[in-house]
Amino acid sequence: MKDEAIIELYFARAEEAIRETELSYGQYCRSLAYGILRNHEDAEETVNDAYLKMWASIPPQRPANLKGFLGRITRQLSLNRLEKNTAAKRGGGTYALALDELAECIPGGNGEDLADLTALRDVLNRFLYSLGREQKNVFIRRYWYMQTVAEIAKACAMHESKVKSMLHRSRNQLRKILTEEGFFL
Repeated sequence: MKDEAIIELYFARAEEAIRETELSYGQYCRSLAYGILRNHEDAEETVNDAYLKMWASIPPQRPANLKGFLGRITRQLSLNRLEKNTAAKRGGGTYALALDELAECIPGGNGEDLADLTALRDVLNRFLYSLGREQKNVFIRRYWYMQTVAEIAKACAMHESKVKSMLHRSRNQLRKILTEEGFFL
């Protein structure tokens, strides 16, 4: 079923909307959640929570990209669950390591206003569009899907050292662009 038809089911408050969402994007959501949580049960619960949140969000929202909308919800719920699950043992997982890597590039969250966050989002989007296909794929796998270097290397048929090098160069490029745009680290 096409995305627009699924969205119309949500607007009609038809329970079939969730079944159709599961058929179209269930595997994508489970993969995204598992990549962050590394636990099948938690991933499955998070995906179910994402469907519930979709049900509550549509209407009033009408997403232009259903997969992206659902992916963002699933990712945020997964990150929230991971933070809750690791509250007592911070800093040991892939999530914390990936964010530590980016911390040297992204300005801190010390009260930026909405205009600053919008400008930051625009710079990040321009940065991603400036990357080559392979470099963008590696960057997104690491910092959106939270994959390990080993997982990225295997999926992209590369050596781990190449993945690490690409990520290092990407972070340096991002740091340079953010500095040029006036974001102080």
